[in-house]
Amino acid sequence: MYSGTGIYSVPEASKLIGVSPREIRRWLFGYNYLKKPGDAMSRSFSQPLWKHELADEDFDEDVIGFRDLIELRFIREFTRHGVLIPVIRRCLATASEMYGVTHPMSLPRFKTDGKTIYAEAASEENQENSLVDLKSRQSVFKAIIKPSLYDGLVYDAKNEYANRWYPEGVNSPIVIDPSRQFGAPIVDSTGTPTSTIFASFLAEGGDAKAAGITSRIFEVPLKSVHAAIRYEENLKRVVH
Repeated sequence: MYSGTGIYSVPEASKLIGVSPREIRRWLFGYNYLKKPGDAMSRSFSQPLWKHELADEDFDEDVIGFRDLIELRFIREFTRHGVLIPVIRRCLATASEMYGVTHPMSLPRFKTDGKTIYAEAASEENQENSLVDLKSRQSVFKAIIKPSLYDGLVYDAKNEYANRWYPEGVNSPIVIDPSRQFGAPIVDSTGTPTSTIFASFLAEGGDAKAAGITSRIFEVPLKSVHAAIRYEENLKRVVH
């Protein structure tokens, strides 16, 4: 039913893209806040930045889809560069209208058209922290939308959306593909989840011999086993 969509819990998404669960929930599920600190009567709700892919489905916990996951990587970079949420929200709204899609930032076209979208959105944000001229906005935009953000993304020729993500680059055997294993990281050639490989590696002793045993058990090339182990170890080092 969800083939091609992918299913990620908030903690899983947090680990994969290096964004705290709290931020993911704020951006994609909205949050309550007080317009006036200490005044319960001023309680208000900040709407999600966009309607996530699985918003209309009934799950026991908050989950998002693959397109949401990829889009969140771009939101992460905007916030890390100090761009205010109102500016990001306007960028999304303008780009969505321009491209006629729900997840515009991860489209290849955003690499170029996004400069104008961002400049227009920032110019409307009349706050002290806003950038002050077009040149500086474009400079910051280039720092945010780095080529590395698009490296590893493979796009569907029909709709321009990314349909696979090689998180460590296209030369790595590790892929996140929403049409396989519900979007869990896998070894591309065999479809074996990296988490399964890593668990086997640890169970067999966590050494070079264990890697060889795991390779034979799952019929996964030893080079890919080592790549899966490195990938899982790197995920565990992610600190929010």
